[in-house]
Amino acid sequence: MSGRNSLLKSIKNFFSFLKGLLTFNISTMLFGAIFLYMIITVIMYATSDHVTSYQVTEGPLTKNPVCTALALRTEQLVKAEQEGFAAYYAREGMQVRKNGLVYAVESQKQEQSTEVALSEEQLQDIRSDIAKFSNGFDGNNFLDTYSFKYELQGSILQDSGAVSYLEAQQALSQDNSQDSAQDGVLQGYPVGMSVPMGSQDIYTAPTAGVVVYSKDGYEEKTADSLTQADFDQKSYQSVNLLSQDKISSGDDVYKLITSEEWTLMIPLTDQLAATLSSQLADTNSGKSQITVKFLKDGENQKGMLSLVTIGDQKTAKIELKNSMVRYASDRFLQVELLINTQSGLKIPVSSIVTKEFYLIPREFLTLGANGTDRGFLREIQSDGGEISTEFVSASIYREVDDRGKEIAEGSESSSGGSCYVDKATLQEGDILRKPDSGETFVVGEIDYLEGVYCINKGYAEFRQIALLDQNEEYCIVDSSTPYGLDVFDSIVQDGGSVQEEDILY
Repeated sequence: MSGRNSLLKSIKNFFSFLKGLLTFNISTMLFGAIFLYMIITVIMYATSDHVTSYQVTEGPLTKNPVCTALALRTEQLVKAEQEGFAAYYAREGMQVRKNGLVYAVESQKQEQSTEVALSEEQLQDIRSDIAKFSNGFDGNNFLDTYSFKYELQGSILQDSGAVSYLEAQQALSQDNSQDSAQDGVLQGYPVGMSVPMGSQDIYTAPTAGVVVYSKDGYEEKTADSLTQADFDQKSYQSVNLLSQDKISSGDDVYKLITSEEWTLMIPLTDQLAATLSSQLADTNSGKSQITVKFLKDGENQKGMLSLVTIGDQKTAKIELKNSMVRYASDRFLQVELLINTQSGLKIPVSSIVTKEFYLIPREFLTLGANGTDRGFLREIQSDGGEISTEFVSASIYREVDDRGKEIAEGSESSSGGSCYVDKATLQEGDILRKPDSGETFVVGEIDYLEGVYCINKGYAEFRQIALLDQNEEYCIVDSSTPYGLDVFDSIVQDGGSVQEEDILY
């Protein structure tokens, strides 16, 4: 008996659950509608064709090559005339005149506190130098870190010196009443010789140039004497000449760069060598002008390019005539060769389509009632047979003169020529009337324009393009084309996969 009751109770509970499940209220209806919408959306997405978009960018067709250049300059090492402790008056990278102050030697070392006191202006200069180095640092060229370390040490050593460059000039002027030290140049003393000043013997530059306090063994190298091994940065070593220790007579104490003209030597890949050779093919001298961008500070410099072979290595030789002082302390420099100068809007070749347009004489263009809309007067015939005209607003994609040369939008131009009108605006056989004239034109002649489908508004919209350059995958188009593209526009990557005015989003 108890089993029968249990079965009846289970059946009763099942029907109670089913009744509750099938109870329709507003919540159940809303949930059901949302659930049904989600199912339909998933099915439509799974069965529909997917359109891939591409965001238009701006720049050259291909990236310019970035290379490591070896810098050659006219350099000479200056040796110490006597032993002692050096005090430096010319800063690293400073241009000095002939017989200008550079350094001094004294027999006793000047005791300095372990803490270096610098002015706020000097500290700000050091912070600025560190920031510039940090922004341009490349982990692949860690050697630059050591060069910067020595340069920074030299700057601090000079900034903390007991006698500054200006103070030395003033002291010399006082000690030598008949001679002067105007603008850092000692008058009345032999060039490059020692000049006594108190406990110090001051030494001057034997010739005008830029002072550098390092040496690396490349000082006497030229483009003709280079070997392939000279391009190996891993074996490159630079020696810092700034020292607080005692120097001996004959030691290298500083370096002078005596000419503003300098040369960059750049090892090339076979592909890059072929590219540069094609640029030189049309020149009789074997040289052509090239623009170099220095990645250290982003500055551009023009030079004369020629190609040479060093051992088995094809090498670019770029001769420069100025700006040497900016990079006087650098032997190896990261540079970008600006050989791809054609720039514009970059799009995939696969996005390009062609579209038909009606060709209408420009004389038939007129303005609408608002004075701004451009269009045509189309003849219409009433049921009674009367002929009148109506204004049809039209999008003019392109205008050309009677010689086929494009006319810029809004420019003043003589009459004649044709305009390209979207075929959706008019129909074949439409009769257009010339303003203030009885002359008519029958719509029918067509021509083609290249373009892409822009999808900024959620549907496919034709935008015309003007090709500037092209390779197998991408092309560069003019950014100023009427009814054209703008940077950051979204276009259909495969132009043949959609039709005009297809709704995509």
